[in-house]
Amino acid sequence: MHTDDAAKRQKDRDFEREALPWLPHVARYALSLTRNDDDADDLVQETYLRAYRSWTQYTVGTECRAWLFRICRNLFLRTRQREARQVHYDDPDLEALAVAAVHASAQQSGYGDVFTHVDLAESVEQAPADLPDAFRDAVILVDLQDQSYDTASRVLGVPIGTVRSRLFRGRRLLQEALLSFARDAGVVPTGDKPSQSEFRP
Repeated sequence: MHTDDAAKRQKDRDFEREALPWLPHVARYALSLTRNDDDADDLVQETYLRAYRSWTQYTVGTECRAWLFRICRNLFLRTRQREARQVHYDDPDLEALAVAAVHASAQQSGYGDVFTHVDLAESVEQAPADLPDAFRDAVILVDLQDQSYDTASRVLGVPIGTVRSRLFRGRRLLQEALLSFARDAGVVPTGDKPSQSEFRP
């Protein structure tokens, strides 16, 4: 009995030291997934409950944040019961070229600095939520949560090359969405808009 109590106290100390400091990061990640404060709170609570119950699966001293992010994402996907979407492009170099092509075409069409235009702030916040899940996850982790490719790879359970290709395609889809929003809002001229087929790999 004393041994069990000592083990539980050690577990509690390790959990408090390793997992709790990442609570604000997990909360931001959960909110970026759910886009709803209440749902995010529920997801964070469930993430930490699951992490505590599964603490023996975590190696103390390793990267706890990535482990928590992975639990959070898996719970989110399971709760929503989302079907995996087909990823059509797995070549990060082609996707990088496509991103550059979108930007260059916008510049040549006289759109200037549309991607950083202040009037696009609301659209920038909403745009990631409209991406297909696979691309959205990569954009959220790398661009919004400032995680490395290596961490994103471990959180998503895919190779780094796949993270890169999904990230580049997600960025291209965001660029195209922002251009459409800008045209609809009258921020940029509607004439001579670039054809999306021009920059598809």
